[in-house]
Amino acid sequence: MDQLSPPYPLIRDRLARGNVIPFLGAGASLVSPRTADPDAHEQARQNEPELLTGGQLAQTLAARMVLPEGTSLALAEVAQYFELIMGRPPLHEELHDIFAKDYPLPPLHRYLADLETMLLIVTTNYDDLMERAFRDRGRPFDLVIHTTDRNLGDRLLWWRHGAADPEEVVSNKLAIDLGAVSVIYKMHGAVDRRDPGRDQYVITEDDYIEFLTRDARQRAIPAVFAEPFQKRHFLFLGYSLSDWNLRVVLNRAVKQLGKERKNKSWAIRMRVTPLEKRLWQERGVETYDMSIDQFVEQLKSARA
Repeated sequence: MDQLSPPYPLIRDRLARGNVIPFLGAGASLVSPRTADPDAHEQARQNEPELLTGGQLAQTLAARMVLPEGTSLALAEVAQYFELIMGRPPLHEELHDIFAKDYPLPPLHRYLADLETMLLIVTTNYDDLMERAFRDRGRPFDLVIHTTDRNLGDRLLWWRHGAADPEEVVSNKLAIDLGAVSVIYKMHGAVDRRDPGRDQYVITEDDYIEFLTRDARQRAIPAVFAEPFQKRHFLFLGYSLSDWNLRVVLNRAVKQLGKERKNKSWAIRMRVTPLEKRLWQERGVETYDMSIDQFVEQLKSARA
């Protein structure tokens, strides 16, 4: 039987009302080739940078070292080994060099920034594409970033709209009026172009363990997000549940803050395996095997 299409008008309407929480994964930051002409695409690649996939990022870090025999190319394991032999500052320097670039804004980010409603957007990406899209459209937003700096303890970094510097707050003390301003929550940290010393990355195996430990103490995901997590739909974009680290984090987030959820959610991703489809279904999420760019185009043309 052919796959059903996403309910475009319903998703578009609920997004416009602020009743959907977009979750942006690594695949959401990638821009599809603009042309089927390989020569033209290669020329475009030479003129502007392209973000790395998780696998490419792992390979880039691995190329800086000589990995022990038998080491996998899983990003968390490679990053863990890099930190072990080089230290945390060099790891941050490598990541900063990769993510502090003017990557092209994908259609998805532009579409979300164009919506005239207050959104809660969650992403596990380190890039600043979503922030750039909002600034490009002149849209106000608050930025909340999960920290991995041990000197900050369990605090979050919170940039109020227009603020040059962040406030350090514990998650349960984060006081944002979600009806007054859009929020971009960087669950796994982010690059900070203005001050590389404020870069935060949940990337090593130890980082994931620390995040889950904080989550178990209810000090990771801000309490102010509890109600929208329970009442709004989730729209997962560019996630692969074959990544066990991501699966654990999302499972905790959805079950802990969305324990009373009754709304259905959706996931958009290319080449969904039968196992992934089953894993999503167990979380109340319907999957659609398609590109994000294709999904956005259909969403924009759907009748409200």
